[in-house]
Amino acid sequence: MDDLIITGAEIVDGTGAEAFTGDVAVNDGVITEVGSIDRRAHRVIDADGQLLTPGFVDIHTHFDGQFCWDKQVTPSSWHGITTVVAGNCGVGFAPVRPGTEESLIEIMESVEDIPGVALSEGIPWNWESFGEYLDAIDTPYSVDIGTQVGHVAIRHYVMGERCYDDATADDIARMSALTRQALADGAMGFSTSRFFGHRDAKGEVIPGTNANADELIAIGEALRDAGHGTIELVSDHLQEPEELAWIEHIATQTGRPLTALVNANPAEGLWEMADRLNKEGMQIRPQVGARPASLLLSLDGTLNPMKQFVSYREIRDLPIEEQRRRLRDPEFRAKIMADEQRKARFPEATAFTSTWHKMYPLPEDLSYEPTSAESIAGIAEARGCHVREALMDVMAEGRPILVFVGAYPGDLDAQRAALQRDNSVFGLSDGGAHCGVLCDASVPTYMLAYMSRDRSRGPLLPLEFTVHKMTQDTARLYGMQDRGVVAPGYKADLNVIDFEALRLDPPEMVHDLPAGGKRIIQKAHGYTATINRGEVTYENGRHTGAMPGRLIRGGR
Repeated sequence: MDDLIITGAEIVDGTGAEAFTGDVAVNDGVITEVGSIDRRAHRVIDADGQLLTPGFVDIHTHFDGQFCWDKQVTPSSWHGITTVVAGNCGVGFAPVRPGTEESLIEIMESVEDIPGVALSEGIPWNWESFGEYLDAIDTPYSVDIGTQVGHVAIRHYVMGERCYDDATADDIARMSALTRQALADGAMGFSTSRFFGHRDAKGEVIPGTNANADELIAIGEALRDAGHGTIELVSDHLQEPEELAWIEHIATQTGRPLTALVNANPAEGLWEMADRLNKEGMQIRPQVGARPASLLLSLDGTLNPMKQFVSYREIRDLPIEEQRRRLRDPEFRAKIMADEQRKARFPEATAFTSTWHKMYPLPEDLSYEPTSAESIAGIAEARGCHVREALMDVMAEGRPILVFVGAYPGDLDAQRAALQRDNSVFGLSDGGAHCGVLCDASVPTYMLAYMSRDRSRGPLLPLEFTVHKMTQDTARLYGMQDRGVVAPGYKADLNVIDFEALRLDPPEMVHDLPAGGKRIIQKAHGYTATINRGEVTYENGRHTGAMPGRLIRGGR
């Protein structure tokens, strides 16, 4: 008998081809037949009227620390994701010199908003080299995991306290050698940040931000020599000829795939380079997210707009429900109205929390596509009240406030168009990171339920296209040719989805990280079954206890 047969499904196979109805047989963790199957199996899933897709492959996460304590890799695994790639944006936890671990935690906390107390409590630090780190996290999971080696950790390991300075020729040679060894040990690539928003606790841009072309080219040569690995980067300079020149040099000299984040960056120069070089056999893939880069502001989040008012100190340590009650109290509201507005340490934070026409209560339909009338300024105008009153009303209701980082033209048509451009790759979920300001690990559910089903403010994304961008396309960028397609011979990572019932819950703050650390989560409904290596890991939203997921070592 077959191990598993799924019958009567509407199969969206991950290639972008038109959906079709059929059955799927699975044996020894591999899809063995797709078509009309009439025989017995140890388990049969009746998927009549439901979608069958490949498991989703998320290439942009920051679970580097969470791998140590959360073997379900939540919340990503709640949303049909069966493979994650961590180690993005240059940050990570290996290699590390004994005694300097806290420095890497502080950088990760500052850049990726992961509670440092959770990382300190949850990471065992039983490694020094990158290979030893991979050995430490080589345990069973609900999903398959892989990770890249980050520029920050390599620089910190080689240069110590000088890691913010220019590297010497010897430093560069040692960094290149460490990268080469990390790739030999199984790193799936190398990542770096040249983004001025990535700052440490002292406000300094993180190590590697200002690295010169010689350093980056030498590291790129390590990927060329390894013969595998993807280069991931975030940069503020994607319109500058000098930046594009070294990116092109690395791409052409190494022959390795390269993906650069473009969500808040027009980056037309990068798109043009991708169009030109990919015709010559390169892989330059501008990385686009489900939505424009955004943040959620809340009373219990990292960014709380009430903190700009001195009188808020009276209630900031109260339980959240009590804070909401006090925000409705006329006497307290009068104090807030009389306060002078304080500025945050960084100008960006002040703009996020007080640019009223760009602050939107999260739409109740979770569309992330509000209109100007739905902004705090729009609400105040409609009610004939002050914007501070409108702000307190929204905060008292417990609704997070959505702020877009960069331009938001009033709808998501530009985002949809970017996703549909030639050479785009889908990413930027930041799963495991930005714990106090977002939960974009839920984007597969969002992409299916909203962008491919419910959206009315503009064209939908075709379902087959959306599934392809989250499966075969992302898998291939990182060299995973064995997954992302529903066809014989492919790994049996699958989702059975009740498409009409698929929906997101509102974001909520929980304190379930080590040491009581907090994070925003979003749950999903409509996933009948999520399957990894032929084993059902989630059934109707509940974890089955199965842990078939494994560490993926690049190049093997």
